[in-house]
Amino acid sequence: MIKAIIFDCFGVLTTEGFKVFCNKYFKNAPVKRAEAQDLMDRSSLGLMPFGRFEQELSILGGTSVETVRDYLSDNKPNEPLFKFMREELKPKYKIGMLSNASANWLPELFLAEDIKLFDDIILSYEVGMAKPNPDLYELAARRLKIKPQESILVDDVDRYCQGAQAAGMQAVLYQAFDQMKTELQKLLNQSAWVRYKEKTSNGLRCI
Repeated sequence: MIKAIIFDCFGVLTTEGFKVFCNKYFKNAPVKRAEAQDLMDRSSLGLMPFGRFEQELSILGGTSVETVRDYLSDNKPNEPLFKFMREELKPKYKIGMLSNASANWLPELFLAEDIKLFDDIILSYEVGMAKPNPDLYELAARRLKIKPQESILVDDVDRYCQGAQAAGMQAVLYQAFDQMKTELQKLLNQSAWVRYKEKTSNGLRCI
C-alpha cells in the first residue's frame, strides 16, 4: 500500500536553470556536459562550495559568473503540480522532497505555504549523500516512517528513478505534468486495488 509520494525538486517541483544552461552551452559538447554534471554532483554532496561551483561552471561554459547565476536562479515553481499536491495528494498521502542540491534555495523558490506541504525534506548537501545512492532513498523512507515499498518517487532523471526502484520504491519519470499525473494515478490505483483485494480475501469486505 502506498503511503507516501516523494518529489524531486529541480526539474519537477520547479524548472531547472542548470539544465537550461547546459542545453545552451554544451548542446553539442557531451564531454563538457558530463564535466558540468560532475561539478554539480560534487557541489550537491557538499564537497565544493557553491561559489566555486559557479566559477568552475562559468569557465567550462566560457561565460561570466554573472551569466551562470542568471541561469541557475531562473527557476519557476510548477504551479499545476503544487495544486495537485494540495488538493488531491496531501489529504491521503505523506509528501516528501528528495533533492540533489548544493544549498537550501527553498525559501527563494517556494511560498511558505507550499513548503509546509512536505512532511519531510532531504537536501543532499545536508546529509552528504546524493541520488542514486541507495542509502539516500532508504533514509527518505525512514524519515517519513514508512518502508521504501510504500512510496513512489517522482523524478525527471531516469537513473535516479532506477536507483529508487533498486531500493524498493516505485518511480515515475517526470516529463510533463499531465503525463506524470496519469502515470502516478495508475500506480496509486493499483496500490488501492491490491489493498482492497487483501481486505476482501481476509473477510473484511463491507456489504
